[in-house]
Formats: sequence, C-alpha cells, structure tokens
Amino acid sequence: MSSPAARGRMLGDLIAASHVVTLEQFPDLVAKHAAKVGWLDVQIYLADLQQVILCRLGGQACGSGGETESAADVVRVEGTLAGRAFQTGGIVAGGTSEAGQWWVPMLDGTERLGVLRATAAPDTEMDAQAAQDLRNLGGLVALMTVSKRGGSDTYARLVRRRRMNVAAEMEWRVMPPRTFATDRVLISAVMEPAYEVSGDVFDYAVAEETVHLALFDAMGHDTAAGLTANLALAASRNHRRQDCGILEIAEAVERALVEQFSSDRFATGILAELDAGTGVLTWTSLGHPPPVIIRNGRTAVTLSCSPAPPMGTDLGVPPTLCREQLEPGDRLLLYTDGITEARDHRGHEFGLESFTDFLIQHHADGLPVPETLRRLIRRHLAYHDGQLEDDATVLLLEWSGPTPYRPARVEALAGLPEHTTPATALPTPWTTHDTDAP
Repeated sequence: MSSPAARGRMLGDLIAASHVVTLEQFPDLVAKHAAKVGWLDVQIYLADLQQVILCRLGGQACGSGGETESAADVVRVEGTLAGRAFQTGGIVAGGTSEAGQWWVPMLDGTERLGVLRATAAPDTEMDAQAAQDLRNLGGLVALMTVSKRGGSDTYARLVRRRRMNVAAEMEWRVMPPRTFATDRVLISAVMEPAYEVSGDVFDYAVAEETVHLALFDAMGHDTAAGLTANLALAASRNHRRQDCGILEIAEAVERALVEQFSSDRFATGILAELDAGTGVLTWTSLGHPPPVIIRNGRTAVTLSCSPAPPMGTDLGVPPTLCREQLEPGDRLLLYTDGITEARDHRGHEFGLESFTDFLIQHHADGLPVPETLRRLIRRHLAYHDGQLEDDATVLLLEWSGPTPYRPARVEALAGLPEHTTPATALPTPWTTHDTDAP
C-alpha cells in the first residue's frame, strides 16, 4: 500500500505533467499516475449539460444516443452509485459485485463537473486518509478539466446530448459557473431549455464584502433575444467593474439597448447587491418578477419594490432602489417568468406557489443546493411535458450569516466500511452548515 506522502507526490507529478496535454489526453495521464499509488483503472465521467447523465471522457459523446450508447461510457445520474456521488458530493462505494471500487465527486470549488471511478489495489485500505486522498485527486482532476475545457471542442461535444442553437451557444459562453460559494454565501443557478435558451442570462460576482447579482430576460425567443441579453449582460458588467451603483448600471443597460436597437428590443431584469457582512440586500426591478426569500426553510416572502419599465424601452422612468435585511439561512430567489408561467397539457400554470413549495419541501432533505435546483428543473420540465415555450431560469443565493462558517464533518462517507474514520466534508454552504458556528 502506498503512503500518504507517495500519494501527495503523485498529485504534484500529475500537475507537472498536465501543463501541455489536451483534454483528450487526460484519461490516460490520470490513470497512469493514479495507478502508481494503488488506484487502478481510474476513469473520468463528466455530467452532461442538463446533469441527467455522466459521460466517460475518452468514450463516445453523450449525444450519440439510442442503442449505440455503451454502459461503460454513459451512466445515468438517477438510480446509480455514480449518480449518488454526483448528487451528494460524497464518495460512494461500489456494490458487492464491484468490490474495491469507488465513485468520487469532481468539484471545482462547489461546481459539480462529474465523478471519478477508481478501483483500489487489493492491499489498499480505505481509511480516512485514503478517502481524503481520493477527494484530493477528484478535486485536482476537476481543476485540470476546467483549465482545458474552454479551448476544447471535445468537451463541448461530449457533454451535449443534442444540437444547440446559436443563441444558447452565446448564452452558455458568457455566463459564470452555475455554482459558486464563499464562507458566507452560496450561489447556484439552473436554466432551461438548455439547448434552445435564447433570452435569459444570469450573472454574479464578488468584490470584497459585496456580492453582485443580475438576471435578465430579453423579449423574444430567437437569436435577436440572445443578442439583446448578451448586450445587457456586457453593459452591466462593464459599468459594475467601473464601481458604478445599481441605478447607474440599470441606466447604462438602458442606454446600450436603446442605442443598439432604437427601442425595438428590451429586457426585463433584476439587479441586486448583498453586503455579505451585514446581510443588507439592495436591489431594483426593471419590469421583472420580484425576488422571493425562503426563510427558516418553510416560509416564502415576496419582496416589494416599485418596478421601473424594462430596459431598452426609453420611457424615461427612473428605477427605484429598495433594501431588505436578510436573516441567517435566508435563500434569495431570482427567477424569470418562464418558471412560473409554464403550463401543463391542461393549461394550468406551474405557478409561484408550486415553485416555492418545491424548494421548501426539499430544504429538509439535506441535499446540496445545486442538487435541489437540478431536481426542481427536472420537475419543471416534466410538468411541461419536456417542452418549454419560454426560457426558465432560477438564480438562488443562500446567506449563511455575518460570521464565516466553519467546515462541517460528516458522520461517514456513503458506502464506507464501518471501521473507517469519517473524512472531512465539503464546506458547509455545499452541505448543511453549522448555524451556531462561532
């Protein structure tokens, strides 16, 4: 059995070897280095765009479909051990027929990329240190994947199950990762229809204690809507990075849209800032549905603020700045009307109540917030028979409170033998945080 020091050196050697390799070369490179310390036949599985299946890097693309999909190349998230590791963020042991096999989450910070499959050599004991070494390997491979995927068409082809339209190609390239966390906030987002989204974009950024949030919904469902949304996002970022306030940013987006489209195209939106140290939320609505706070995991509170007209209408009505004091544990929801106004085959709307009820009911499950949102969007698609007539986007921020959390510890990793010592869990915004942390 290799020592912890040897496994540490292996990670360093892997970093050194990764600088000039392509994404296609990753599987062999990772497997080669991991085998030196007793982790055999390591395979990399990446989540598809909608986080429904896990696709083996080096195998066929997720979009191959039908009878050609190999069980070795494609694993479903629902109902599998690999999927459980992806959903929960914990290491999961293989079944009785897969003795010594482990599924390890690949996390870039708190963004879920996929899982590793590793088989332990016969003399490898799965203790707490070995579990942590596996988590370190999963985290390192995730970072390496992120460093390469921006310039890799192989990555894009692998994780897409069908053709993407031009507007969606623009949207996904400009938006930040779907999940992000600091020691006080967790931000997570979902967006559908993933391959045909046109006018929705979300954005966030952190500058010292200030968390910036933005959500835009451009008129229409075509490429022009994508251009409108992208221009709104770019104008917002440009002025935010000049240290402009919310109202100045809103006015800048208005000007950019009017100058480009002569009031023929517009976008609704929410612009917000959270002081992560105090919990003071400042925001404005530009013709957009108001934010909702889920408080104490059981109450939905709709915020009130006089809305201004959508950006790009050139009506000359200034926006209003509103403030709200968040409480520790509050979850702030920004969303587009495609979530609440989607209808089933009988014409019944999904509605705001169904939307918030789902999140409240799943709050007690103890699942990571990104997994709750993944399940929400699956439920939303099923309600609409899998065919959305409008973009549906949710941006969720959870504020843990003014005091930075401390890392929690889990009782045991899923599937670990009973004699092993629990390993350190993920940072608490990802899992359940200690509300009484000093």
